[in-house]
Amino acid sequence: MTDSLRITKEDVKRRMDSGEEIAFIDVRNPGPWERTARKIKGAIRIALSELDQHLESVPKNRPVVTYCT
Repeated sequence: MTDSLRITKEDVKRRMDSGEEIAFIDVRNPGPWERTARKIKGAIRIALSELDQHLESVPKNRPVVTYCT
């Protein structure tokens, strides 16, 4: 796995606008995730505390962006 890098929402938008497919992983814990309507359609839902146990679910054929609030 590569080192973590920060990316801005503007960079993500620019890359998506250029046609790049990006996988999103919502790493919020269950409580905050259930209490918000802010969810990215198609995002993979894996709580940060469980990410190590679900690495096989992380796409390896495209960039991955994890996010939380």
